[in-house]
Amino acid sequence: MAATPSSYSTPQWWKEAVVYQIYPASFQCQPGVTSGWGTIKGITSRLDYLKSLGVDVVWSSPILKSPQADMGYDIADYKQIDERYGTLEDVDELIAELKKRDMKLMMDLVVNHSSNENPWFLESRASLDNPKRDWYIWKKPKSISADGVPEPPNNWAQILGEANSAWTYDEKTGEYYLSLFTPEQPDLNWENPEVRAAVWDVMHFWMKRGASGFRMDVINLISKVPGYPDAEVVLGPGHKYQPGTKYFVNGPKLHDYLQEMHREVLSKYDTITVGEMPGVSDDKEILRSVGANSGELRMIFIFDLVDIDKPDVRMALKPWDVKEMKSIITRWQRVMIENDGWNSVFIENHDNPRSVSRYADDSDEWRHKGAKLLALMQTTLGGTLFVYQGEEIGLRNVPTSWDISEFKDVETINFWKKCEQLYAGDAGKLAYGRKIIDMKARDHARTPMQWTAGENAGFCDPGTKPWMRVVDDYPTINVEAQLKADDPGDVSVWQYWQAALKQRKNHADAFVYGDFQDLSPEHPAVFSYVRTSGKGDRWLVLLNFSKKELEWTMPQGFEVGAWISSNYAKGTPDKPKQAVVPLRPWEGVLGQFK
Repeated sequence: MAATPSSYSTPQWWKEAVVYQIYPASFQCQPGVTSGWGTIKGITSRLDYLKSLGVDVVWSSPILKSPQADMGYDIADYKQIDERYGTLEDVDELIAELKKRDMKLMMDLVVNHSSNENPWFLESRASLDNPKRDWYIWKKPKSISADGVPEPPNNWAQILGEANSAWTYDEKTGEYYLSLFTPEQPDLNWENPEVRAAVWDVMHFWMKRGASGFRMDVINLISKVPGYPDAEVVLGPGHKYQPGTKYFVNGPKLHDYLQEMHREVLSKYDTITVGEMPGVSDDKEILRSVGANSGELRMIFIFDLVDIDKPDVRMALKPWDVKEMKSIITRWQRVMIENDGWNSVFIENHDNPRSVSRYADDSDEWRHKGAKLLALMQTTLGGTLFVYQGEEIGLRNVPTSWDISEFKDVETINFWKKCEQLYAGDAGKLAYGRKIIDMKARDHARTPMQWTAGENAGFCDPGTKPWMRVVDDYPTINVEAQLKADDPGDVSVWQYWQAALKQRKNHADAFVYGDFQDLSPEHPAVFSYVRTSGKGDRWLVLLNFSKKELEWTMPQGFEVGAWISSNYAKGTPDKPKQAVVPLRPWEGVLGQFK
């Protein structure tokens, strides 16, 4: 029987779309609001800005009713808007204004868990025989200690605070409920068909209201291994609880649930879907979700690149190099091309530090070159491109001089508390803990957007205190300055992103759908690759991921017909078209072969 022809290069709107992620608390507060939080009307006021950048789809992190234990990823009502962000009518207006600009809205679907203040959970914990008891995962204590303390059902660690148990004890009913992230985020029991039906109802509600699809929060954690076995011990001395990922990442019924979701909801609409799937890196397992004929999701977020410095837990460090980074990117480009899957392309989101601080050089000398280098890479890789707010102006991590009290994220707070308990009196280990925060904290991506050089960076009214401190460099790094930049020899990071997105769309046959070849996988600093369209047009991307001047040798028989752009200067780069190509520190160039 003949193999099914690949649909990888078949054009689809959701493949070519540029998706812009908004962190609503930090994007734009509307005039007259004194809460210091961003609002939905604030988002609507910036749609012309996003359209001019080249954005097609706006994905907002959760705006639904929430006690904000984890910044909205703890939802108390799936059909109501949190008052601090606005109203349902504000969302209707946002959707209408997006449609006027031929843009779309992607909602953040958070259904691995809810808030512990969600009416579903309030009923579930009311009594052992409540009809919604089985909507969540309840277990009896494993044992009662000698001093009368009930022990959790197993040794799984909490994801946002591995010093704590993933189980929370309920005094009233004498049982534990599973809460993988925080005690305020109880896990829903997807084994229960009533739970799944309630989720489908929520999805229909938002699609019928005008949303175009969903980013699905930790969707690969919804199926747990029955029996809830103890996790293997991988963390060092002093850690009572251990990462249980083996027993809840891509669990035994995940694909059954996703296929049911597709049948019951997604197949009825023209959607864009992306599943957040941490902790999985197996080709075949991922293709079961994103293969063209999988009947599950359009694409997922593969975490290999943003986990490049992660050992067993996120708030820790491990060394990495450019060769490893290149091999990760090349691997997933090839896997999707060869197996008719689809990639998401991203290096920033609300859960990761700033990309220029992580993968390039965020010093005053090199920040704007490094940010543009990353923009060139992102806009020339195959898949659906995701840009995170502030990435387009090269925002960087918060200064290391900030006091720990400025950090607001529950993960950072829990991690620092653990450091102080474990390493009290050990200045060296405490300093290393602070270094991890300075490099990895989610807070880095959550600071207010830097719109102007004015007070509060134009994020909220003068005299209003933002919910989180604005990074101190806003007088020089802000949207207004970069939009107006008129250096005769150079472009701002924003201007570069705008041009690169336009180039991507004009040549989608190569940059979105084309073939991918890494030309020098063993080079320690240069990422060089060719994108080839179905018509045979070939483009060369050269990226120097180092602070050194160096030379890259073009393979025998290769000759550039024209250099198109550089992150160093306006206009056409002046480079040799064959043999040896010199590259300056953090330089990226794009060329087209003859």
